[in-house]
Amino acid sequence: MPAHLACDWSGVYPAATTQFDPALELDLRATQAVQAALLRDGVHGLVLMGTVGEGNSLSAAEKRTVLRGAVEVTEGRVPIIVGVSEFTTATAVTFVRDAEALGASGFMVLPGMVYVPTAAELEQHFRAVAGATGLPIMLYNNPPSYRVNIEIGTLARLAEVPNIVSIKESAPDPRRFTDLFNAFGDRFVLFAGLDDVVFEAVTLGARGWVSGLTNAFPAESLALFAALRAGDIERARRIYRWFMPLLHLDAEHDLVQSIKLAEQILGRGSERVRPPRLPLAGERRAQVTALVEKARATRPA
Repeated sequence: MPAHLACDWSGVYPAATTQFDPALELDLRATQAVQAALLRDGVHGLVLMGTVGEGNSLSAAEKRTVLRGAVEVTEGRVPIIVGVSEFTTATAVTFVRDAEALGASGFMVLPGMVYVPTAAELEQHFRAVAGATGLPIMLYNNPPSYRVNIEIGTLARLAEVPNIVSIKESAPDPRRFTDLFNAFGDRFVLFAGLDDVVFEAVTLGARGWVSGLTNAFPAESLALFAALRAGDIERARRIYRWFMPLLHLDAEHDLVQSIKLAEQILGRGSERVRPPRLPLAGERRAQVTALVEKARATRPA
């Protein structure tokens, strides 16, 4: 088996939002402002154009514009991991080739969108995308959202692909982290992918956290992660209990609207989303607003 790429990814990587103007056109300056603010807050990397970044709502040209903007903002200070969630393998391959040339640090690769693949089809998709780039690849496992699980057997075969180095694990059952460690040791760098399982994931050995609510509460997210990595369980538990009502939002179908509304309330961005998503309204909007306001008023020291 060829040696795999070394991977130094670790820490809190917000799934950064993509900002739109009132006409719902891409607002590059506002998107860059969101990214710059997160860097000032001390995040360890950025994930662009995943679910929270509304990658599937962007045109091919817009995706490349967002990436160019992020490269300009980060100036090489932190890794930029770019979401790859295309409808076909061919378009995914084209995108990673372009994104590598534009300055991406690596890729978070999802299954092909809409079509639910067999294990063999899923494996072939990942192999083809990884083969199109020399950059490191994070596989994104999210069975509730994408209706397919990356099985241990599939990962065992993909372990021979040198640049598949990391897994963002969003299965809601934290036992999956231990199963992955037992199967592969440190072959893959594991990231927590669900905000409301991060305590368990990092305690069980995950090295990083791809986070949605960090967009609104970066200081608390970084403090929680630092406490977990330091083994300060009492402090981590206190922050986690305060944070949990908001972290649950990351596991709901309207997570993008909720996270962007939280950003807006905290003065960190706009809640505008592209259809078919619509901004939260009515009872749901009131519920999320109340959660955010309560969290703001009761922030842990």
